[in-house]
Amino acid sequence: MRIVRDWQFVEQQDRGASAAIGNFDGIHRGHQTVIDIARGEAARRGAPLGVMTFEPHPRQYFAPNGPAFRLMNAEARAHRLEWLGVDTLYELSFNDTLSALTPQTFAAKVIAEGLGLAHVVIGEDFHFGKGRAGNAADLVAFGEEMGFGVTVVPLIHDTGEEISSTAIRHALTEGRPQDAARMLGHWHRIDGKVIRGDQRGRLLGYPTANMSISGLHPPRFGVYVVKVDVLTGPYKGEYGGAASVGVRPTFGEKRPNLESYMFDFTGDIYDEHLSVALIDYLRPEEKFDSVEALIAQMDADCARAQEVLAEL
Repeated sequence: MRIVRDWQFVEQQDRGASAAIGNFDGIHRGHQTVIDIARGEAARRGAPLGVMTFEPHPRQYFAPNGPAFRLMNAEARAHRLEWLGVDTLYELSFNDTLSALTPQTFAAKVIAEGLGLAHVVIGEDFHFGKGRAGNAADLVAFGEEMGFGVTVVPLIHDTGEEISSTAIRHALTEGRPQDAARMLGHWHRIDGKVIRGDQRGRLLGYPTANMSISGLHPPRFGVYVVKVDVLTGPYKGEYGGAASVGVRPTFGEKRPNLESYMFDFTGDIYDEHLSVALIDYLRPEEKFDSVEALIAQMDADCARAQEVLAEL
């Protein structure tokens, strides 16, 4: 998958695509529907399949000190889009220049001239341009005027509820990763680099791979059944495991992170990139009176996690 970040300097091979447009936070089933329709249009035209999105997320750009809300960082989103068969990711830099474009100028300068898109697919709630002033109907009109096709996709629902990134965040906040997965169409994943911790897990007999969750919407703190994909390095592969999301209250720490213990694994994966899928929620985070009590609970957590994984 090719990644294009500057709409003002685009190589010829990256022009002419049929592209889905949106923030695609989580790449849930609604997003996948939009991408699949763009895929069909790409096949019909003999064109590349593209996705246009923005980095940082516009909400993050306008409120940098607001609470963390993203379901995916840019790395995780790119991994998922490549897995879905996207040819070109237009991950446009969202900055003062882009955010100041009027809807008409955005359509003309970015879509038609800059990227040279042949067709775009959007959700019916799509807004664009300065102040989110443009809507789906406006883009249809601009497409007719400027020579690119536009397909508007109705929102999809699940058991009467609209599928949205907001609904998925609620499910994760309440410790319901399976409900989140149903709306996503895949397990919720946290991607990132393994960072060096205090190596306390080794002393407990449970060495863990530590990852930051900074900037991401935090799932409910506690212990999860996980599947861990090691994406880089000599230990690439999928491993079952148990993971803790939280602040490690037994040891008085306060910075949230993700610690994954991988079953039947030994090896040095510092600085390698992982993708950790949250499969099921086992229990809330607890503060233990002793290290022995913590180890006993970890034994029980891992045994239960192995049972859950065996049932998948």
